[in-house]
Amino acid sequence: MDLQRFIATAPKHMERLLAEELVQLGAGEVSELLGGVAFHATLETAYRACLWSRVANRVLLPLAQFSAPTADALYTGVQSIPWDEHFSTTDSFAVDCNTTRSKVSHSHFAALKVKDAIADQFRSRQGIRPSVALERPAIRVNLYLSHDQATVSLDLSGESLHRRGYRSLGVSAPLKENLAAAILLRAGWPELASRGVPLLDPMCGSGTLLIEGAMMAADIAPGLLRDYWGFLGWRQHDPGVWQCLLLDAAERKERGLAALPPIRGCDRDPQAARTGRENLAQAGLTGRIDIRNSDMARARPQEWSLPGLLVTNPPYGERLGRESDLTVLYSQLGTALREQFAGWRAAVFLANPQLGKSLGLRARKIHTLYNGAIECKLLHFEISPEFYVENRRFPAPLAAESRGEGASAFANRLRKNLKHLGRWSRREGVTCYRLYDADLPEYAFAVDLYQGAESWVHVQEYQAPGNVDPQRAKVRLREALGVILELLSIAEDQLFFKVRRPQKRGQQYQKFSSTGTFFEVAEGGCRFLVNLEDYLDTGLFLDHRLTRRMLGEIAAGKHVLNLFSYTGTASVYAAAGGALSTTSVDLSKTYFEWAKRNMALNGFRGPEHRFIQADCMEWLNQPGVGERYDVIFLDPPSHSSSKRMTGTLDLQRDHPELIRAAARKLAPAGVLIFSNNLRRFRIDRKALSGLEVEDISRATLPKDYERNPKIHNCWRIRLSGQ
Repeated sequence: MDLQRFIATAPKHMERLLAEELVQLGAGEVSELLGGVAFHATLETAYRACLWSRVANRVLLPLAQFSAPTADALYTGVQSIPWDEHFSTTDSFAVDCNTTRSKVSHSHFAALKVKDAIADQFRSRQGIRPSVALERPAIRVNLYLSHDQATVSLDLSGESLHRRGYRSLGVSAPLKENLAAAILLRAGWPELASRGVPLLDPMCGSGTLLIEGAMMAADIAPGLLRDYWGFLGWRQHDPGVWQCLLLDAAERKERGLAALPPIRGCDRDPQAARTGRENLAQAGLTGRIDIRNSDMARARPQEWSLPGLLVTNPPYGERLGRESDLTVLYSQLGTALREQFAGWRAAVFLANPQLGKSLGLRARKIHTLYNGAIECKLLHFEISPEFYVENRRFPAPLAAESRGEGASAFANRLRKNLKHLGRWSRREGVTCYRLYDADLPEYAFAVDLYQGAESWVHVQEYQAPGNVDPQRAKVRLREALGVILELLSIAEDQLFFKVRRPQKRGQQYQKFSSTGTFFEVAEGGCRFLVNLEDYLDTGLFLDHRLTRRMLGEIAAGKHVLNLFSYTGTASVYAAAGGALSTTSVDLSKTYFEWAKRNMALNGFRGPEHRFIQADCMEWLNQPGVGERYDVIFLDPPSHSSSKRMTGTLDLQRDHPELIRAAARKLAPAGVLIFSNNLRRFRIDRKALSGLEVEDISRATLPKDYERNPKIHNCWRIRLSGQ
């Protein structure tokens, strides 16, 4: 079968889970989008994604993409698609539409234009038009209109894939099935289930978490019960391939049920428990899962030989009335976890994160997920008193009742910065920024917020001078860490802490750890990998955000050289800005490979993007290397004395020679951007005669660094007379 491009959609913050799932299902060229994942696959793999995806909403086959700034342009674009290749006049169809930031802004109106274009094409060619059916049409057409660009697709799923086919009437506000699956995946249930450990939901409602958990553990395809699919009425549907997939799924189910681990739920609401048992019957799991009408306090794990996973979505107002009732309920859950479930893992899904404080436990990890439009938190716990001692990467944070008056001032400043910079970051689309930078001298920290699939906080303590009492400094650190965890609503494993000591002349920063853990973040429409634990710096210099943007803007149609390229972030911006070529030079093998990964992450893999592992000064002075570049970015370290270098680099001493060597690589009318972070740096203009040197430090200073204008220096340099 030929490979085609497909798009699978998913709720916000579930894109990473969907991408991993699609790779396991055999998809290729998988890339995350906002609200979905694009991938290349055969039709068989697309069918497999429909049948087996636990987190997707829909699987779409794009038919056309075109500009649609007006309703007429939308109509014309839809009419260019040969619809009779996909269905006939005897088939019914429906149109779904989602529009964002487009001149055609009304989704219902846009859907009507698509419907009219399809119907008119059939009428003009065959004298008759197909009928429209809103419920279970033979063909469902999907229009996605973003920034006046239209994507028209066939919806192979037909209706949302979260509709597995086992749910009866349910109870109020039940979890969607794919959200329940995401909760279990984030909690690590598939791996735990493979070891035969039990699963328990002490407030199970209609049993969605339990059923989804059983389907994962027993290798049951989530779509096996469905009888309606969007591709069944499609003219290019391959029924033979589909039947083979169904037979294989049925065989896997029979094998999997034989090895199902213990799964139990209870709920004190008798109607909820009855509904749960009805759903079990619909799913074919009666006798495989035990749902009881009992109070949470009776959900005791003693009868099980192995510690397991407790996962639950407690009520948050629908089934209990007063706030005080909810507080008591959450407190009881926390007490039960501490007293009865030692050695267990727990995952608690909260629509009201404030109620989570009533649990009386500190989460080791927090994920953000959405239940419809409601932002929710999934809190992960290890019910073991030794956990935090063994795994903490920083001193124990102080609880609120143990903090002094200074901590209140720090909390107020952090809260103020979060409100002010948070508003700015949302307006500007900035997801990684400096939240606090020693604003209060006694709390000398830099606090950086990184936001990707979840939020991470990078805290650097500026080493206290010798006249500061070390014990008092440690108390302030513990106070600050407690405040940060509390105000930012993050778990301890989302906080990364380091001490930033003054770098002595000629000294190299050392590696902190060797976890090799990378997180993906976005900036300016580009994607980057950051490492928050292994090195002093994370791989993305946040103070250079505007400098990178400027490079991207001037790189269009240019050949760009990135010297001391570090993790290649400037090269990514240049390539994204339309550079004809990029050349990234750095001596470090670690950064050399990191830069390659960042470029590949953004789709830049061709021969026009070169990577050279070399000492930059030696490379610049090599005889016979005659390339010229339109744009050069030169951002050297303050000092460097790598074992692979023949000498040492002292930036204040060596910068005239370095700049002149780089300037010799400039094409006529080219520009050199020179930047550094040496606070006492003074540029030697006399030694740079013949070059036009313009200080642009203030213009490249981002808003989140305005309170620290000495964070970096930056100049625009040109050949004189150009």
